[in-house]
Amino acid sequence: MTNIAENLKGVKERIRIAALKVHKSPDDIKLVAVTKGFHSSFIKEAIKLKITDIGETKVQETIKKQKKLGDLSKKVKWHMIGYLQSNKAKDAVKIFDMIHSVDRMKIAKKISDYCILLKKEIPVLVQVNTSGLTHGIDPGNTGEFVNEIRKLDGIQVRGLMTIAPYVADNEETIPYFHQLRELASKCHLKELSMGMTNDFEVAIQEGATMVRIGTAIFGKRVR
Repeated sequence: MTNIAENLKGVKERIRIAALKVHKSPDDIKLVAVTKGFHSSFIKEAIKLKITDIGETKVQETIKKQKKLGDLSKKVKWHMIGYLQSNKAKDAVKIFDMIHSVDRMKIAKKISDYCILLKKEIPVLVQVNTSGLTHGIDPGNTGEFVNEIRKLDGIQVRGLMTIAPYVADNEETIPYFHQLRELASKCHLKELSMGMTNDFEVAIQEGATMVRIGTAIFGKRVR
């Protein structure tokens, strides 16, 4: 059985070392524990271990988990880190504390509309397709897009997010993370959500303020 406590300890130590290498405080790196594909019992264990932020990729799966967890679900912040369909925007605004994957005006406007309806403000990150292989705004259009969605009510644009390609040599991901950092600087944004199990140390060294880690904590997914 996966030893979540031991794994989490190891991940935190790796974050600490990576942060110190670039003269950053480990406390400035937010760990988002990614529980997509894992039973709610894994989240319960994570909460016991003082995990404060949970990442999920599917709205309906998250709703089910939150119902199973009951009041315990209120002890953590919920991050939407997957592609968000427009017909799921209302539920996403209801159940998530931050959305990392805003990548088109249609979804931004939907989020804004439901925030107004629900009298809520939600922090968002703009997903940038730095690799050309995933969802996200074209890097060249990032500044214009950020400026446009900043005008929408109910949305607080906090930063940028990207997913680097999976490669054997983590050093090869540096250009993708570096590009995101440069774009964030140009847009005067502070938050950088980048880095997963296979590349989070490189991401931290390139300026990540949030890392999204699942497998290194919870083991291989059962589905």
